[in-house]
Amino acid sequence: MKHFLIGVFILVLIGLAGFYFITGRAPDYTQENPVVTDDTAYPTEETQPPAAQEANATDTTTTETVAPAETTRGAESVLGTSAGGNTITAYHYGNGAEELLFVGGIHGGYSWNTALVAYELMDYLDENPAVIPENLTVTVIPVLNPDGLKKIIGTTHRFALSDVPTQQEATIPGRFNDNTVDLNRNFDCDWRREGTWQNRTVSGGSAAFSEPETAALRDYVAVHEPRAVVAYYSAAGGVFASNCHDDVLLETRTLTNLYANAAGYTAYEEFDFYEITGDMVNWFAKQGVPAISVLLTTHQDVEWSQNQKGIMALLNHYKK
Repeated sequence: MKHFLIGVFILVLIGLAGFYFITGRAPDYTQENPVVTDDTAYPTEETQPPAAQEANATDTTTTETVAPAETTRGAESVLGTSAGGNTITAYHYGNGAEELLFVGGIHGGYSWNTALVAYELMDYLDENPAVIPENLTVTVIPVLNPDGLKKIIGTTHRFALSDVPTQQEATIPGRFNDNTVDLNRNFDCDWRREGTWQNRTVSGGSAAFSEPETAALRDYVAVHEPRAVVAYYSAAGGVFASNCHDDVLLETRTLTNLYANAAGYTAYEEFDFYEITGDMVNWFAKQGVPAISVLLTTHQDVEWSQNQKGIMALLNHYKK
């Protein structure tokens, strides 16, 4: 019996020595539910491997509103660059499936007030986004001919009246792009290499859509298929329907009268003061797109209050 007890005692001593050798500490029998003190036993988010962190991470991006890079304009898209390497930009307002397209500045610095009308429209939509029906997107191209605007005004962007020459004759070079082409003679409806502007002969380009500006608009239209188009020109004081050797589209006639009546302009079936070739809105008509030309009364006045009423008439017309 004595030898047996001595053997058991020796085995206990060996077991205790082994436990201490393995764990580096003596056993603690005082804790019924021992607390784990090794931080690696239950990894925190910081100590998890990257894959585990990604799986357990909380996505906070859906609860935060990130301010857009540009807060004073609608979402922007670049249509292309001009003959002179200047950017042609479109601005978009609303999120509807149907698009109304407004184009200004096709004659650059010669008809600079058409660009200002477009900028006024952009300001109005920035400040009053609720006027855009849910089913519509409004796209504004304020300056289709940035080369011509830069020649006269010194910029391709927003400008002040103080930047404008006082003599209209001085703005004539601004009608053309840097290839000296009249962009409103470069579209594919009765295109000719030489076109007419009043009593002058002007270049229509080497072919229809030879100019990067008109080609950029053509490509944009092919993708986005606008429901209707309004183009601003000066100066005659009227709203003109479009056609390309076909009858005026019924919808075009409706838009012509709607806009003219609301804005206080005279409505015309066509522009027939002299022969027009390669015209932009007539090309739209050839594509089956309702398009109207709004000619401001002078080369100096923006007539925003009138045009605001015309624009609202169209927005209400397409509202669903």
